[in-house]
Amino acid sequence: MSTLAYAVHDSMTMLRRNLKHAIRYPSVSLGAAMMPILMLLLFVYAFGDSIGAGMGGGRDAYLEYLTPGIIIMGVAAGAMSTSIAVCSDMTEGIINRFRTMNITRSSFMTGHVVGSVLQTMVSMVLVVGFALAIGFRSDASPLEWLAAAGLLAAVAFAVTWLSAALGLISKTVESASNKPLLVQFLPFLGSAFVPADSMSPGLRWFAENQPFTPMTETLRGLLSGSAIGDNGWISLAWCAGISLVGYVWSRSLFNSTTKR
Repeated sequence: MSTLAYAVHDSMTMLRRNLKHAIRYPSVSLGAAMMPILMLLLFVYAFGDSIGAGMGGGRDAYLEYLTPGIIIMGVAAGAMSTSIAVCSDMTEGIINRFRTMNITRSSFMTGHVVGSVLQTMVSMVLVVGFALAIGFRSDASPLEWLAAAGLLAAVAFAVTWLSAALGLISKTVESASNKPLLVQFLPFLGSAFVPADSMSPGLRWFAENQPFTPMTETLRGLLSGSAIGDNGWISLAWCAGISLVGYVWSRSLFNSTTKR
């Protein structure tokens, strides 16, 4: 077998390991879906009438606006499990066992990242299904739904690599669960819940120039069937940049911490 074939084989083995953990502990995967679902219920039924009226619509109009933001927030929230899982493996000794085995070094991180992305995508299917159940309707074509799924996968991939790096720098599982909180909080400071142009000047500038706002607006445009302008390219650029930073950072940290 070639070096690439060995790397793929070992990565698939690590992926199966992480997916078996997810099946064994379904509460972790379901937890990533429960938070956005609860936030959706809270904002739609507690604040939907007043916020929707302020935006020139009602509760149903606000549900259409809010759902894409909640989905993006859910993707960001799914990063916490990656940070915890990586830190747990690094601190509980299993990595020392892997180090004695004839496996590709990169397969450990690849298995964690790909497994987390798959879990996040399953969680977001649950969130979208729940949103549809409470009245969300989309004008998207099948191609636009496919593009939306691709965007969510790209966002999940980028955030997961960054979260993996945060897990590697954490000394305890508790600190690993806290470090991704900033990433999870960023969608709140974007256009997920209210339009950026309704914010104060300073906050509006930040909202318009942080990564989750173009991601949210791209998903919102895809699901509503409306134009997304430059937001699509900006979102992909942010995803590529975050993925690269997370990958390089993770690889550097992992190689330094597992060096014999």
